[in-house]
This record gives sequence, structure tokens and C-alpha cells, in this order.
Amino acid sequence: MQWGRGRNNDVTGQDALEAASPRCLSRREMAAALSRALKLPGKKGSELGDYDPLTQADSDDESEEDDLVLNYPRNGLGRDGCLGSSKLRAGRSERLNEAPDDEEEEEEEDGDDDDEWTDRLPGKSRRDRGELKDGQFWSHRDLGGREKMGEERGAAGMSGGSGLGMHGAEAEKKRLRAKNVVRSAFFLVPLVCAALIVLLCVFLIPCQRGELEKKLQWEKALGVEVGGTQPALTLWDVDGDSVEDVLLAVTEWTNETHPSQRNKNYSAVAVSAVSGQLLWRKVMPESVKYIQCGLRNSTQPSTVCLLIGSSILMAVNGTTGERLWTVTLKNIESQAVLLPDIEGDSVPDLLVATLPTYESLDLYLIMISGQTGALLGRPVSSNLTGQGKLIGPLLHETQQGAFYILFGLGNVQAISLQDIYLCAFGDMAIPQPLRRKDKVWEGLNKTNFSNVIHIHRGSESVEFLLPLVTDWGIDRNSLDTVSNLNSIRSDWVLVYGASMVSVVRQRDLRKEWAFNLAPIHSQPALGHFNNDRILDIFVQHSENGIMQAKIINGASGSVLWAADFVCPYLVLETSAISTSTGQSAFLFWASDPIRAQRNVTRTTTVPGVVAARPLIRRLFLLHPAYPTVLLELSNTTDTAVTSAVSYQEHLKDATYITLSSRPTPDSKPGARIVKSTSVRAAISSGRIVRLMENGKTEGGAKPGSFELNTFFRRLYFKRQ
Repeated sequence: MQWGRGRNNDVTGQDALEAASPRCLSRREMAAALSRALKLPGKKGSELGDYDPLTQADSDDESEEDDLVLNYPRNGLGRDGCLGSSKLRAGRSERLNEAPDDEEEEEEEDGDDDDEWTDRLPGKSRRDRGELKDGQFWSHRDLGGREKMGEERGAAGMSGGSGLGMHGAEAEKKRLRAKNVVRSAFFLVPLVCAALIVLLCVFLIPCQRGELEKKLQWEKALGVEVGGTQPALTLWDVDGDSVEDVLLAVTEWTNETHPSQRNKNYSAVAVSAVSGQLLWRKVMPESVKYIQCGLRNSTQPSTVCLLIGSSILMAVNGTTGERLWTVTLKNIESQAVLLPDIEGDSVPDLLVATLPTYESLDLYLIMISGQTGALLGRPVSSNLTGQGKLIGPLLHETQQGAFYILFGLGNVQAISLQDIYLCAFGDMAIPQPLRRKDKVWEGLNKTNFSNVIHIHRGSESVEFLLPLVTDWGIDRNSLDTVSNLNSIRSDWVLVYGASMVSVVRQRDLRKEWAFNLAPIHSQPALGHFNNDRILDIFVQHSENGIMQAKIINGASGSVLWAADFVCPYLVLETSAISTSTGQSAFLFWASDPIRAQRNVTRTTTVPGVVAARPLIRRLFLLHPAYPTVLLELSNTTDTAVTSAVSYQEHLKDATYITLSSRPTPDSKPGARIVKSTSVRAAISSGRIVRLMENGKTEGGAKPGSFELNTFFRRLYFKRQ
């Protein structure tokens, strides 16, 4: 056997024997010397175990000491497996490095160590001691038992014990490795799931939104142009998909071969706003002038829609188009007005106006049951004074909770709904909703022995009267009670004399302000241009081949924005859409804008004369954030005759619906084209048009294309 030099011991076995030879050594001294000589090279106790032969030299049993020394590798295996103590190993190494001069000190230290080993585990069984972790130690008796067990296993105990130790270490490493794998799995699996969810939100949902935006863009030909009249068009969700569908009046020719034998067929149709598919068709005996939806019927779970012609008013199921009830009247001149519940059946009632002849100027107000369509009382007549366009009727509720009906022919007057009820029913008990009257209104502009209140009366004819509320132009055909609450309690925008715009306060019927401009041909649009939270007014007027668009401050009547365009030769109102910035975006039709630096030759056009080159009409979007920039959404040679705007709440988008007349090459009546356009999709492919050529704006440097594209593409639309 060769003796190697230990890592922490500089004295070899031979040196130890030579040092002990000059004198006669006792048995205890010889055991100590041999234990130092048997210290093999390697790690500091971690590879050889925590067994220290110095402690065994203090034993009185000679045979036990020899067994401990001879079975040193097996003892080291057991301690290395589960009982190692790094702190004790370090202490033993330091003590071996020192040269012991005093044998009595060694004996005392060894004895103390023996006591420490035996005192730590005084009552533990072998199984309990075998399950202990690092930092605990075996007593002498346990170690001796383990050594005797090793002797019974045979001479292969040393190599077998060493193999078992290595196998145990490898098993421990595998267990730790498996534990780390489990921990990594617990960390990585949620991380991967979160990443997949993020990827789905980033890619899949936008793709679905893009697909829906594509579906919202469609075009469909329905009927033909008849007489240049504006057809009925309204929006309402009739199929329950949370997207407002398109309801419109259609006129078609029969399939007769000879032109003189061809007749017109009239109908009302419902078209899905998502795909343009026809949902239902209701054949009518006459042309439909108005379509209104939103009436709630206690016996009908679906929404009720009203189809109004010149002499018939029909209620149909909005989902299927099935007829519910019909009222036959003569010369219906207005849409239906939603009244409070007069009958007491929890269903709002209706009022329409008829004008039998313009010579007599007798306007009849007729109340109709919203539940059955039966007439309520007698028609109430009112002699109209004036001439021009029929205004109203409209329902208005004052601050005192009193209801009045506004109407007029070239002027505006009002009658209390209580007085209308008394004239229709005589001395019957007045329903609870009609028992109030407004003392302020009753004392204003009211002549003696007359129930008529004059809101505007003068030599200038009134063209338009609309409530000063946002989105009224979009929801004016709604018969839903909730949608009408704001419109019947607001001030009014009054356009009269074809060139005067003013705001009338509903509390005292006085003008807030007035503004003069060129003749107005289309109904104004209301939206928020500045940040004062007061609705502003978008108006457009044409003169000498030039169309001028202006936005008037709703608070003061001053001009906030103006621009000139080539006249598009069509009468179509502007649409104002609420945006995510809190301001409104204005959609209007025009031709090419006229720059301030160009000299434009103003020419007078003759009505009915069509230019040789087709006129291109452009749909522009104006946002107050960039007043010197327009975004051209689309262009066409068709003539748009009416339009409507629908909000897509789940997409934060708006749909622009137009009903146009498309000319035909053989001079036949043009086809009616219904077109649906997603505003956000149109913005993504829109063209930027600057209103100034020199690149200067009032706010400083002109915005760049990247800035403009980023702003418009981040723009969302919402209901006010």
C-alpha cells in the first residue's frame, strides 16, 4: 500500500512512524499515529465522509479501534451519504494541519467529540438516524453496528459501499434535476399560455375585426329612380345582430315587354347591414314616404316599424315584415310623432298631420293608438297662416313638464297637447301625463281667445326647425322613448328666409343669436367643433357654381371654419359623427376644393343642363384637430340623394349608408344603389387634401403626412 499526501495534511505516514520511533509508544499513541497516516488525499471530507479517526483513538476497546481504522472507507460512505457536516469537516481539517504536541489535549478533545456525537442522537433508532439530513452525526455504537454489518457482507464491502455511495449521489442529483424540471415547467407553462393569449389578441381579433369591416362594405342595386324624390331611408337592428340594418322604400317596374304596359311596384325592404342580404320585403299599395322603427308593443316582442305613405299608415313586425295593423287616412304630410301613453295601456300613442288641400290651409292633427292603430277621438284642425314648407309636427316638453306640439306652414306655432286632447275627446277626463301647462309658454305670444302660441312669425318663410341636440339628424326617425327624451327638451335651430340661422331658447322662446349668409339648401348638421361643449352648426350653401361650407359657433354665432368648393350639384345634408377625441367629425359631399390663391371664374349654371364631362363628387371628412386638412374617403359620379350614419359599438366604428342614383347610358331612369361604407376602413385608404397651398396654417407649421395618417387611423367613433 502506498501512502499519499492528503490535501490538508503535509505529513506522510512514513514521517509519522519515524517521528514516533525514538520512544516507546503506547497503544493509544500508535492508534493516533496510524489514523493520521491513513488520511487519504481528496476533498476536505466531502469525498471521504465526515468520519475522523482521531476520535476513535480515544476508545478503550482495542478491537473496536482496529475495526474502525480498517473499515474506514465504509464508514466514510455512510457519512457521505446522508450525515455529512461541512462545518465539522472544516474543523477536523484544521486540527489535522496543526502538529499536536500535547497528548493530553488530544485525548480531551477526542473525548469531547465523542460526547458530542453521542449526545446529539441519544434516543434515535437506526431507521430514524438513516433518514436524517446533513448536519447530524452517528454515535459510536451506531457506527460500530454499521461496521459489523459491513464485515458480514464480505470482502467486497469496501468496493460495494463505495458504489452504493456513488449511486446514492447520482440518485440525489437526478431527484434534484427532476425537481428543477418540474419547477421550470410550472414557470414556463403559464408563460407560454400568456404568450399565446397575447398573440391571439394581437393577431386573431384584429383579423376578425378586419373581416367584419370588409363585410360592412357592400353595394346593392334596389329599384329605379322615380321623379327625383327623396326616398325613405332609416336604420334599425331588426335581425338582432347588434348592427343597425337598412330599411328603405323601393320602386320597381313590372316585367311587361311593352313600355306603355309597364307599371310601378312599391315595397319596403329590410337589408342586412353586415352582408347586404335582403331580410324581408313588404309590398305596398303606394309609394312609401317615411319609415320609422322603435315603437314598442306590449303584445309584440319584436320592434314595430311604421310604413307611411300618402294615405296609409301600416305597422309591421320589424323582424319578419308581417303586417300588424293598418290605418287609412288622406293626404298624410308628416312622420308619426311619439306621444305619451294616452290610453293607459302602457304603449305610447302616435300623432300624424294631414293636409287635405293647400287652398284651405287646414291642418289636421290625428291621434292614433300605438297598440291597435285605432283612431283616438276626432281629428283636430288648425287653420294655418302663411306659405312655404310644412314644419313639424314635433313634440316638445317644457321645463315644467308640459307637452306641446310644434307645427306650421312657413312659420312655427305651438298648441298644448292638453288642448288637442280636449278638442278630440270633449269633456272626458284628462290623462295624467297631459294635466300640466307651462305658465311661461301660455303667456308668451299668445293672442286673445286662441290656443295657438307663436314661436316664429314673420314675412320670411321657415325652412328648417330642428332640436339642438347631437345625433338628432341620425335618430330623427326613431320612435323609441329613450331616444326622444333629449330632443323634446332642447332649444332649437331655426333656419328661415333661406339665409338666416338662429338659435331659439325653449324656456322663453327668445333668439339667442342670428347669423346671415347665402341661401341654405340642405338641413344643417350639429356637432362639436370646439371644446366649449355647446353644439356648433355646419351649413352649406351654393351660389354661382361655388359651394361654401361653414361651421357656426353655437354659443355666439361667429364663424369657426369656412372653405369653398366646386359645386357638386346635389342637395344632401351633412353628417356629424362623435369621435373618441370628444369632438365631432363632419362628413359632407363636395367637388374639388378651391384654394385661396387661385382665381375662380364664377359661372352661372342652368338647371337641367348636364356638362359633357361627368362631375366627380367626393366624400370628405373634416376633423377639428386639423381644420386645414380634409380626408377624401371616396369619390363617385353617382348622385347621392340621401344618407344615414350607423354606429358599430363593438368595433368603435361608424357605417355611412348612402342611397344614390346611378345614370344609365340609354337615358333610362337611373338605378337606385345602396352602398355601405365602413368609415374606419375608408380612412385607412383615404387621400389627404390640404386646403392651403403655401403650407402655412394659423397654428404654425403644417402637419406632416405621417402625423396625419397616424391621427386619423387611431380615430374611433362612438355614440354621444
